[in-house]
Amino acid sequence: MSRSLNKVTLIGNLGNDPEIRTTTGGNKVAQFSLATTRQWSSASGEKQEKTEWHKCVAWNQGTRGTGLADIIEKYVKKGDKLFVEGRLEYRQYEDKDKQTKYVTEINVREILLLGGKGGGGDFGGAPSKGSRPAEKKGAGGGEFTEFPGALEGEDDDLPF
Repeated sequence: MSRSLNKVTLIGNLGNDPEIRTTTGGNKVAQFSLATTRQWSSASGEKQEKTEWHKCVAWNQGTRGTGLADIIEKYVKKGDKLFVEGRLEYRQYEDKDKQTKYVTEINVREILLLGGKGGGGDFGGAPSKGSRPAEKKGAGGGEFTEFPGALEGEDDDLPF
């Protein structure tokens, strides 16, 4: 039996706020465009840059708890840096003028929020402009300000 793989991994920035819709069947879907930019130097030493836009679609999986579209709706906004993993899909449809249109999109399976432009929206990754990283001081004293009780109870009965 032959195997195949359809996997896309992107790290980029959102061009606009995600568009959230609910289908007639009650499923929530989030659509957004993700920009990835590459830079290089030409033979003459001139800096070049090219931005690619990727159409992404994320669905809530099933009806259990919070789905991916719910998370995107609540936490993701224009300019945020995201890690997106999914599969490439091609589809076609007919527009109102009876013209066949072709669409290439990423069907998102996983998303990591790497931080946005402003402060307070970081969910990992490097601190964004305008925000401060959590202060953590080691055994030399001080405190772990983001989780004050984290260093208490270091005598846990862990088997390792």
